[in-house]
Amino acid sequence: MNVINIAGRKRESYEIHLDYSLLWESALGIAAITNSRLFDTLEKKIEFEQQMEIMPKELSLALNYVEKNNTWKCLLQLLHSYQFASSDINVFISYINELPEEELKFICLPYIGENAQKIRKRAAQGNIDSLQALKELTSENSFFPTYIEFINQVNVVELKDHLISVFSKWYESVIHPFSKELDAILKNDFENKAVMQKKMNAEEFVGWATGGISYVPEPNVQKVLLIPQFTYRPWNIESYIEGTKVFYYPVSNESINPDDKYLPNYFLIQKHKALGDEVRLRMVKLLFERDYTLQEIAEKLDLGKSTAHHHLKILRAATLVEIKSSKYRLRDGSLNSIYKELELYLKQ
Repeated sequence: MNVINIAGRKRESYEIHLDYSLLWESALGIAAITNSRLFDTLEKKIEFEQQMEIMPKELSLALNYVEKNNTWKCLLQLLHSYQFASSDINVFISYINELPEEELKFICLPYIGENAQKIRKRAAQGNIDSLQALKELTSENSFFPTYIEFINQVNVVELKDHLISVFSKWYESVIHPFSKELDAILKNDFENKAVMQKKMNAEEFVGWATGGISYVPEPNVQKVLLIPQFTYRPWNIESYIEGTKVFYYPVSNESINPDDKYLPNYFLIQKHKALGDEVRLRMVKLLFERDYTLQEIAEKLDLGKSTAHHHLKILRAATLVEIKSSKYRLRDGSLNSIYKELELYLKQ
């Protein structure tokens, strides 16, 4: 269809904000190690397994509770509501301790849009109809309905004790021993992104920073917050908070080893690794034709569903494939960008 634009105005975009902190890294580490679906694809899988072998029993039990009830979501929501400039863990813990019950529950409940804020508020107050409505509005999410029910029923004192315990113990055991190195990596990436932000428009910059995600402006989203993370590599983690789309994106190889000019970009490596397999190349050709469900891909390629799912996770981690409306699809421009990324690496 041919379209003539007589509106006389460009599409509005969003503002880009950057942030980094070891507190984000801690919360995302707790989320990563308890994410059984993605654990095998994490770059730090072996390191996490080694840490689990020597982990204090109290922390191990707390992480089991996180996995069962998805309380990592509470920690991330609380960090977003945290108004202090300080990245001191003790200040953050004091903030959690001092929150009134209703406010804590409101913060922990998932944000699903401005139109649902009144429902979210009443749900935090314990209104049964609002809780049910919130669960129905999030029914397509794999864990939100049960998570919402958990937030409704949990004893707030016990929840605070759990959040403070798991966060402080994780920080002490996993983050603190490497805090200087981790902080330097995050700072490097933050500063590199700040330089590149000035050279690109908002949508180009999000695509570059996240390794290929195409994010177009949405209603009621005025800001995009980009937070570098090392723990969850190779995954981009996406979320929404009030008026803001959040990307916790994997730090680049250049930020980890800034003095090695021969080190290729992380996603460049992952894309070539993902494509260096016959099964995954067959999947890419299949998805080049059209979008498919997991069941359809497994049947078309004569694979078990678990095998197909494993290969699709690798393609997703390499930002080549995404899920939309319960179907797998190639990311827009993902294949076309590979040569450009390789050329950029060779000429830099």
